[in-house]
Amino acid sequence: MSNISAADVAKLRRLTGAGMMDCKKALEEAGGDFEKGQELIRKRGQAIANKRADREASEGVVLAQTTAGGKTGMMISLNCETDFVAKNADFIALGHKILDAALKAGPADLDGLKEITVDGKKASELVIEKSGITGEKFELTFFSSISAPAVQAYIHQGNKLATLVGFSKAGIDVQVYKDVAMQVAAMNPVSVDKDDVPAKILAQELEIAKEQARREGKPADMLDKIAQGKLNKFFKEGTLMNQEFIKDSKLSVRQYLESKDKGLKATGFVRYTLNI
Repeated sequence: MSNISAADVAKLRRLTGAGMMDCKKALEEAGGDFEKGQELIRKRGQAIANKRADREASEGVVLAQTTAGGKTGMMISLNCETDFVAKNADFIALGHKILDAALKAGPADLDGLKEITVDGKKASELVIEKSGITGEKFELTFFSSISAPAVQAYIHQGNKLATLVGFSKAGIDVQVYKDVAMQVAAMNPVSVDKDDVPAKILAQELEIAKEQARREGKPADMLDKIAQGKLNKFFKEGTLMNQEFIKDSKLSVRQYLESKDKGLKATGFVRYTLNI
């Protein structure tokens, strides 16, 4: 069929986001039927996705956002193959669209995220469809959420790193929340506080400290005491509330928060990064 108008092609392009020639070809094959044209583009996206299933999608964007009330935050990673596509405005917009839908739907995990409805399709189907437009593999690879009296989201410049931090109190100056969300991004703590450090990490740190002391020739009966001292240093460097505050090294994060409101503390965080 050769009498496909430019207006028809433009309409299908608006509906699908596919290129002009791809839309023209799909409409010709579909005899001018827009629904069939959309289906053909979707199937081509699936075919491209299948061909590129074994490709590594290590680039992409990490995005975080909170609900309007600021009590729940969610984070996703939408991956692609190249940094060129990761920086594309349409790709970033796709990530934000999926995240916006997730904040409304409230999925419990990554599998749930892939099942939410975005633009009338499952998120996983939309990702495949958009993958077919670029010819690159797209993939949703990460999802996490956090709820607290107040939650702050932070996306580092370049969209490769994001954080979410929950706080014990709402109504505090938002800059205070942002400061701690940036702290998590910059200092990559392993837990909120000493009591939250996973037992496996504690055991590893103690063993590392003991081994270092042995190599330094310290007496065997002093190893436990020396290791405990090194563990205290680990807590200061590796736990959020005990870290030096990045904007004022004279304060710990705990002291900074308490200086703003007594009893204010971080209750949890999520940090995720791509290729940094």
